[in-house]
Amino acid sequence: MSRPPHDPWFFLANRTMARIARGRSGASLPTREVLAFDLAHALARDAVHARLDRAKLADALTRLNLRTVDVESQAVERAAYLRQPDAGRRLSEASAARLAAAASGRCDLAIMIGDGLSARAVDAHAAALMSALVPRAAQLKLTVGPVALAEGARVALGDVVGEALGARLCVVLIGERPGLSAADSLGVYLTWDPRPGRTDAERNCISNIRPDGLAPAIAAQKLIWLISAALGRQLTGVALKDESDAALSQATPDQLDQA
Repeated sequence: MSRPPHDPWFFLANRTMARIARGRSGASLPTREVLAFDLAHALARDAVHARLDRAKLADALTRLNLRTVDVESQAVERAAYLRQPDAGRRLSEASAARLAAAASGRCDLAIMIGDGLSARAVDAHAAALMSALVPRAAQLKLTVGPVALAEGARVALGDVVGEALGARLCVVLIGERPGLSAADSLGVYLTWDPRPGRTDAERNCISNIRPDGLAPAIAAQKLIWLISAALGRQLTGVALKDESDAALSQATPDQLDQA
């Protein structure tokens, strides 16, 4: 963005994706800014209505030696998903049967990867985060159940998945609500002793995972720290403060690349 050197907003406007100091034409925005806003709005709408490429994601997870199982909520149709949030928190009957067949006893981690409100975010960043997470989980000797690839998913659907797989902890990777600055933001939610009825206060969240936000490698290291702390203290949520930044501040660039 080119601005006069005396413009007091120049410093901030060139260092943030937030819509500040957009200029004006009379009492309105310049045409270029109106068009940029319309484009951002269209990208956000497209992200909400996009479909998750589960086959591509399953292939990437297979290369990490992970089993996968496809599941759906009771709100696969997008109109129902948007209008009936509770339906996105419940498994379809067929999916519940599939999960029961895939379960193989207790495990430390159940992982659900769901479309949420931005399948685009999941397609773009979930595989990279899992590639960084899986080796770290192996170092801690954590057992991981089959990864549920969920369509029509809300965060709380992971509670049902985690309970069905007999997991001590559930990790949910899900597309976050698109904004006008980012339509590809991935979120991660961690819940101890997953079961229906868990509240958001009982979860830890890592958000804004994307190239212009929190890098997948850093997110994986934060998540591993939270997993270790949750297993040790047997809790998650407001009672578990994320203190991973202290560990990250002491890590070398090579260690961060390997996270």
